[in-house]
Amino acid sequence: MKPCVRFLACLSLLLTGCNSVGPSSVARSRFDYAEAISASWKKMMLLNLVKMRYADAPVFLDVSSIINQYELRGDVDVGSTLVEGSLNDSLALGAHGTYANRPTITYAPMTGERFTRSLMTPIPVTSILSLVQSGYAVDVVFALCVQNINGIENRLGTPLAGRRMDPRFPELVRCMRRIQLSGGLGVRIKPQGEQQAVVLVFRPPGEAQNPNPELAADLEQVRQFLGLAVGAGEYTVVFGAGAANDREIALLTRSMLLILVDFASWIDVPEADIAEGRVTPTSQEEPGALGSPIRVHSGEECPDDAFAAIEYRGHWFWIDDRDLGSKRALSLLMLFFSLTETGERPSAPIVTIPAN
Repeated sequence: MKPCVRFLACLSLLLTGCNSVGPSSVARSRFDYAEAISASWKKMMLLNLVKMRYADAPVFLDVSSIINQYELRGDVDVGSTLVEGSLNDSLALGAHGTYANRPTITYAPMTGERFTRSLMTPIPVTSILSLVQSGYAVDVVFALCVQNINGIENRLGTPLAGRRMDPRFPELVRCMRRIQLSGGLGVRIKPQGEQQAVVLVFRPPGEAQNPNPELAADLEQVRQFLGLAVGAGEYTVVFGAGAANDREIALLTRSMLLILVDFASWIDVPEADIAEGRVTPTSQEEPGALGSPIRVHSGEECPDDAFAAIEYRGHWFWIDDRDLGSKRALSLLMLFFSLTETGERPSAPIVTIPAN
């Protein structure tokens, strides 16, 4: 190929690349950033759980914006030389291009009012019941998000205010789970004055889809535990530690901070740190209890197939990739964070991107 033809071909490719670098980068960059944010979130959440296990302050950083600027630029040089009195002349052709990728990533620390609102505000009752209505297991949701149901106390694994679980709590939520699986548990909203009330509906055994022979006994057990009226099938759900009457269910929901503290109490830590007083002993499962929501292992080395792993105080802490329950629990924490976001997110800074 002649130099001139080769030069024109290269120039054509360079100009074509300038027109397509933007659209072609979407499929690649979008999923790469999504995967990177997902992996970093899991590590950040696990790190904060371990820090809280050691009575260290949690720090959360949100990725508030990602702006990726691509630049593909080409230059062309053309020159000729003609020597007087000679039949020889020369033509010089040249081209070169530059490619630049300049991502601008903005992090927003969770502090001040937003920290208080997101971590210390109890999860709304309506949000918890919406999870149940959408198909989440009621025993899992209540075990993680509810501290008290009509005076029946859930466990709380905090060093300062640790509480033992009422023996009725696990049996109560297990009964409700069996009712849910039988189609006998539902949630609806009804007007109550100028506001709206959340109602928990228990359908009689004959109206439930695929009725369970033990459904009637489970319904009776739930009513006895909660002190509910026998003839009613609907009960108003309110936020609080005690019900006002026998047609009301009071849920004292947990804040995100209490959920994290309870999760952290189950983390396995080195025995040497316990012996030296650096951390409290790991929570032990009580007979008949619901069990640990998450299992975090510790050791000198990190396994290659960990679902999430971080290094802290010279030790590795990780979640086994084969532990589906712990993987689901870690993913649920992100969902719980979104349930506590009641205010506007802080505005991202304005970044000017040159259009070239």
